[in-house]
Amino acid sequence: MLQLYSIFHLNIAYSSIEEEQRLDVIRRCYWPLLRLVRKLNLPFGIEATGYALETIAAIDSGWVSELRRLTNDGTCEFIGSGYAQIIGPLVPPEVNRANLCLGNQIYKQLLGFRPDIALVNEQAYSAGLVQHYIDAGYQAIAMEWNNPFRYHPEWNPEWRYFPQFVCGQYGEEIPLIWTNTIAFQKFQRYAHGEMDLGEYREYLCGHLTDRVRSFSLYGNDVEIFDFRPERYHTEAVLQGDEWQRIGLLFEALSNDNSFQFVQPSQVLDMMNVPEAGNRLHLESSEQPIPVKKQEKYNITRWAVTGRNDLGINTACWRIFESLKANPASNDDDWRELCYLWTSDFRTHITEKRWKAYRERLATFEKKVGAERFRPRLISVSGLWQDDSVSDLPVDVHVVRNESYLTVETDAIKICLNCRRGLAIDALWFKDISEEWLCGTLHHGYYDDINWGADYYTGHLVLESPGHRRITDLAPLESMSVAYEHNSESIRVQGKIRLDCGDLCKSFRIYRGKGQPFIDIDYQLDQTQILPGSLHLGYITINPEVFSQLNLFYATHNGGNDIECFNITEPVSHGGVVSFLVSAKQVLGCTGSVIRLGDHRRHINVTVDKSASNLAGMIRYQKVGGSYICRLIWSVREMDDTSRIRDKTVEPLQCSLRICSAEANIDSVQ
Repeated sequence: MLQLYSIFHLNIAYSSIEEEQRLDVIRRCYWPLLRLVRKLNLPFGIEATGYALETIAAIDSGWVSELRRLTNDGTCEFIGSGYAQIIGPLVPPEVNRANLCLGNQIYKQLLGFRPDIALVNEQAYSAGLVQHYIDAGYQAIAMEWNNPFRYHPEWNPEWRYFPQFVCGQYGEEIPLIWTNTIAFQKFQRYAHGEMDLGEYREYLCGHLTDRVRSFSLYGNDVEIFDFRPERYHTEAVLQGDEWQRIGLLFEALSNDNSFQFVQPSQVLDMMNVPEAGNRLHLESSEQPIPVKKQEKYNITRWAVTGRNDLGINTACWRIFESLKANPASNDDDWRELCYLWTSDFRTHITEKRWKAYRERLATFEKKVGAERFRPRLISVSGLWQDDSVSDLPVDVHVVRNESYLTVETDAIKICLNCRRGLAIDALWFKDISEEWLCGTLHHGYYDDINWGADYYTGHLVLESPGHRRITDLAPLESMSVAYEHNSESIRVQGKIRLDCGDLCKSFRIYRGKGQPFIDIDYQLDQTQILPGSLHLGYITINPEVFSQLNLFYATHNGGNDIECFNITEPVSHGGVVSFLVSAKQVLGCTGSVIRLGDHRRHINVTVDKSASNLAGMIRYQKVGGSYICRLIWSVREMDDTSRIRDKTVEPLQCSLRICSAEANIDSVQ
């Protein structure tokens, strides 16, 4: 027998649905779902955010009342997710905590209870989220099987049919039930008339054995049945009453002794069977943030694509910093921030809703005083005295030849390539190594012709379809070197003219007390925004210094604690998925730092998210008897959500700080 369970996801904030269409959605999608539950006594799971319930109640309070009756009498089961559909791995832990807490408040108010199971928003999961769900009182979470399984070939395929435990990185765990992308896409094809009932039943029978299993029949949107959000040009044509087709399916399965419908929570009753109860890590170094569906649908779509994900995520980060700094911030403030961080504003948002969203975002940013966290523009006036090295302290040594500028203090030595836009040729932190830690691997370093190139550090690369590659690896137009007494830093600044605008790049080498570091500031005065990928702040580590057997990277992906990933297999977060999708993974970096190194030492790179909410990427590959390993910061990627239409182009400002530390993998927290 196959126990079938479903979780129908209600998203009244669906990106491509106008607000005036919401009543139609309730009538054509939400009411038919409840009528089907009532008519056939179906134990569905129904999930909605607190915002969705609030909005539906304001439009049609009778629908929420009926949902409350059906859940209170045990006919169906309500599944939670938080106040807003935010992408947990991309927001700070304080926002994740607030989102779950505020969602529970709405659930209690409108439904009379708090749900026990949470559906991970957009199935975008990170290990750091586990503790948040536990703290919010959830007894289990629902997450997709297909993508984690892809990167865990050691898993038994049979585990997909049974509940498991999902583990965080520090001993925390919570029961897990699976959703299944292939299954919900098959269900959608049947509902849209692309499969007949016999063909669909044959698919389900493929999961039958002589023992009891559980299987996720559906776990996705409701707004696509008997309604078309017009999100894609390839949407199925609406043919007849799709809810009637769905009803016929459930009637047929109800009368088939091979199948039994159960509530999602009843799947947890199988936790004691032999294939259940395994303690699993869903994340991996190649896929630290699993997301539902095929690889073209990945975490980058909410981080650095869309109409202007970078801009609105940066604005949200400034608001977060403002709320965190203000003891008077209240639930209404945090509720508004959760709303502004909703995933649907970052994908196929309509022009009308995009305009309204930007106005609301700007209004709230002004209300909370978030502008004070915006960095100042780099001043270029009066700084272009070539090789100005006067007034330097005696312990600072600056040497300039035709190609390179070297700055050395008691703690740091950095060599910059003046012919390559001040790319870092080598960087030493003397307290932990006599060898340079990151810099440039020059052409010919690898014997393999596939890797016969220069691999720089600290540079910028823009790749756009139909355009030649744009980089800052060119001679400087002008440069200055000066000592800043206030910050106890040596400042090296250069200007480079690019096809897309003028780039000002500034290095500050700190020579004061405490931990040594360098700051890199980029300011690109863009004359145009080209579609494609824009990467900067590359860090290429020295493979002769860091042990290949003990490499790791670590960062925060929405959790309280840092997540550590051992690098043992090839990692290519920035790998191209297709001509339309420029990358397959990014790191949330919600603690603002990424660490890269081995069991003895590592490099810390900290990003100023109030300047630009950059996302990180790791690239690692064995090359002969050596390897290449790089950290890359993404400003922009391209996918099906990308829309570059803004007429006003603001200067792009990005700030990074590089320091180092002696460490081991067990102590990177």
